[in-house]
Amino acid sequence: MKTHTPKLIFFLALSLVTACKDNTSITPIDKSSKSVSPIQISHTFSTGAQPKNVIFVIGDGTGINQISALEFYKEHHVYYDDFPIVGLSKVSSTSLITDSAAAGTAMACGEKTFNKAIGVDAQGNDLPNLIELNEQLGGANGLIATSSITHATPACFYAHHNDRNDHEIIASFLPKSSVDFFAGPGLKYFNNREDQVNLIDTLKANGFTIETTNLKAYPEAQKVGYLLADKDMPKMLDGRGSFLIDATQMAIEHLSKNDNGFFLMIEGSQVDWGGHDNDFDYMISELIDLDDTLGAILAYAKQNQNTLVVVTGDHATGGLSLSADNGDYNKIKPSFSSPGHNADWIPVFAYGPGAEQFSGVYENNMLFHKIKALLSPDN
Repeated sequence: MKTHTPKLIFFLALSLVTACKDNTSITPIDKSSKSVSPIQISHTFSTGAQPKNVIFVIGDGTGINQISALEFYKEHHVYYDDFPIVGLSKVSSTSLITDSAAAGTAMACGEKTFNKAIGVDAQGNDLPNLIELNEQLGGANGLIATSSITHATPACFYAHHNDRNDHEIIASFLPKSSVDFFAGPGLKYFNNREDQVNLIDTLKANGFTIETTNLKAYPEAQKVGYLLADKDMPKMLDGRGSFLIDATQMAIEHLSKNDNGFFLMIEGSQVDWGGHDNDFDYMISELIDLDDTLGAILAYAKQNQNTLVVVTGDHATGGLSLSADNGDYNKIKPSFSSPGHNADWIPVFAYGPGAEQFSGVYENNMLFHKIKALLSPDN
C-alpha cells in the first residue's frame, strides 16, 4: 500500500480556486477586465497509454449551454477550457429523452435502458458496473455527490434496482458494494428507515468507518463513508462551501493508497436542480463549484500523469439559452424553455492517458466501454 498523498498538489490547487467561492457573481463579467493565471496543463501523457487511475466527473443536467455560461458568469479561470480532448455523446435512453437513472446506467454499466432503471438492463437484469469491474482488477473505488448518495447517478455505480425512487432499497446495496470511499448526504435512508433496519450498523459491520458530522479524516481506515445531511447537501447559494473540493481531495488521498489504482466518480448533482427550477443563479453557482473542483482534479492529474480524467453530463436540463438581451449583442439574458430534460448531445472532456479515445461522436453507453477497455486492455 502506498503511503504518499498529494497534499501539496491540492494545497496549490485550492489556493487558486478558493477565491471563486467567496466572490461568485450572477451577473455577466466584463471579459476585457479578466486577469487570470490558469494552471498550465502539460499534455505529456502518451497516446495509447493505459491509465492507472480514472476520475469520472458527471455534471447532472449539464449540457453545452450550461458550460458556455461559465465563460460569461465565472469571474476566474474556467477549467473546462483546459481539456485537450472533446467529444460528444448521444444520451437518449430507450425513450427519446433520458432521465438521470437511465443515463447513469448507460455510463456506469454500458447498456441503454429504461428511465428510472438503476444498474439493470431493459429487461430488468442486473448489469456489472465500472466499480464492480475495477474491484476485480484489485483497484479501489469511490463515489461523491451533492445529492443523496442513493440518488440516481451515484446509485448506478453500486446498486441494481428497477426504480430510482426506492431510496431505502438502493441504500441496502451500499454496505456490501465494491465502494471503498463515499461522501454525500442521504443519512435518513440508512438510519431512519421504514423497515427499522439501521444500515449504519450494517456499514460498520462491513468494514466502513462512518462519519455523519463533517469531513474528518480517518487515515487508518480501509473504508470510509460520509453521510453529512439527511437528504441533500445545501445549495451553494445557501452556504454549502467547499464540500465538493474537500471530499474530492480526501477521496484521492484515501484511494491512492491502493497500488493497483482507483476509480472515482464525482457528481455535481444540483446543476440539474437549478435547471429544473429554471433558476439561473442556482444553476450557475453549482456549476462554478463543479468547475472549481475540476481545477483541483486537473492539478492532481498533471502531477500524477497516470490518471485519466473524463468529464461529461448525463443530459441537459431546462432548455437553457444564452441570448442577446432585447437585441443588445453586448448583453446576455439567460432564459429557459422548459422545466424538464432535453435531448441535446452532451460534450465529453478528457485529459490523461487514453484521453484520445473520447473524441468523436458516440452513444453515452460507450463511455463505459471506453473506460473498461482502458482499465483492462487485455479483456
